Amino acid sequence: MHRAIASILALSVAAGTALAQGVTDAQVVLGQSVALTGPAQELGKDMQLGASLYFNQVNARGGIHGRRIVLKTLDDGYESVRAAENTKKLVNEDKVFALFGYVGTPTSAASLPIFTEAKVPFVGPFTGAELLRTPVNRYIFNVRASYYDETEAIVQHLTAMSVDKIAVFYQNDAYGQAGLAGVERALKKRNLQIAARGTVERNTVDVAKSVAEIRKADPQAVVMISAYKSCAAFIKEMKRVGSNPTFWNVSFVGSKALAKELDREGRGVQISQVVPFPWDSSVPVVKEYRALLVAAKGEPGFGTLEGYIAAKVMVEGLRRAGRGLTRESFIKAMETLDPYDVGGFKVSYGHDNHNGSQFVDLTIISRNQKFVR
Repeated sequence: MHRAIASILALSVAAGTALAQGVTDAQVVLGQSVALTGPAQELGKDMQLGASLYFNQVNARGGIHGRRIVLKTLDDGYESVRAAENTKKLVNEDKVFALFGYVGTPTSAASLPIFTEAKVPFVGPFTGAELLRTPVNRYIFNVRASYYDETEAIVQHLTAMSVDKIAVFYQNDAYGQAGLAGVERALKKRNLQIAARGTVERNTVDVAKSVAEIRKADPQAVVMISAYKSCAAFIKEMKRVGSNPTFWNVSFVGSKALAKELDREGRGVQISQVVPFPWDSSVPVVKEYRALLVAAKGEPGFGTLEGYIAAKVMVEGLRRAGRGLTRESFIKAMETLDPYDVGGFKVSYGHDNHNGSQFVDLTIISRNQKFVR
């Protein structure tokens, strides 16, 4: 009798250990740290909403291999220290299976050594920083194009129009440095140098010194690597003092939030994007995203679409990993997405490549905070 009970217990323990941390027969738990408060909160809210649209649909259809996806989101205010604390909590206390949809370079950078040591997958961060791409980290799966890809597209477009006097306004942290390096790289390729530089501290709008420095150089264009509040403040102040080069942003700026901050002064401001145009329903993934967004009474935007696409990639990895889900089976499954068509948007991974996409599009803010390509 005792032997029979011992055998049953042994089998139960073995069955339990076959599944990864954060995984039960009923659910798989993912952790996310984003800004839900502070000057960058729209970025975090967009990423969370877009991902939830798809996860909720998957759950309504029975989940993945019978498991519901639970997304546990913590607020980091776009601050590195808080993001690191959140990551430790999600991994050590909340026991999540994987980390998903983080927002920001400095926050991701602070979390990098934590999730790498713990061997926890880190999927679809909203950042194009090279530090998450080179060298390849087997636990990181980037969905979006890099800042190198975005700044190359911007500089290529500008120089094709004979614009070669280009300044850079950037956030004084890992994100700003990543974008700055991208611009420098693209200009060097064309035997050009940055005309002027100006910085702003993260989560502030103190741009006066940068405006003075950059204005002196009288650039034809300014590439901006910061969040929407500070970029809007910079553009407004440049215009106020009579300096009006063309203004260019990378995707992380938060396109809709920037357009709203600038209002009438936003017309003509240009932004590189790493997902399809959210108003083009001829793209299959946009069409399905739009349908779910209408039901949720949301407004289309680049940030929510990125969250939605990242969620689709995450779910496909979970599906291919099978019923006996472990972190190792998930990593191996993700590396079989070569390519995976999300719906008119493809990602490709392999053992030596965890950078899903190099897609970059260029957009312009038009009248009434609308976007055109």
